[in-house]
Amino acid sequence: MIHKRKTPLRMCTGCGEMKPKQELVRVVRSPDGDVSLDLTGKKPGRGAYVCRNIDCLKAARKARRFEKAFSCKIPDEVYDHMEEEMLGNE
Repeated sequence: MIHKRKTPLRMCTGCGEMKPKQELVRVVRSPDGDVSLDLTGKKPGRGAYVCRNIDCLKAARKARRFEKAFSCKIPDEVYDHMEEEMLGNE
């Protein structure tokens, strides 16, 4: 009997859609309080997920969903750096 593996689903903070974890990018707040993109998905800290689409990142930024997920204020420079990093990896 072959068992089919479950695909882990995560919700995009931008569009709110449930998608397979592999299709999303993890945004992580490290124990130090630094917020950054986690392209490997292995950095330690609290994570939130966003589609690899720049529009979803902008929607999450506008609605301040990462600030709500991480319970901290995120400076504009961090968002700008995440956008540059996401555009560079497309």
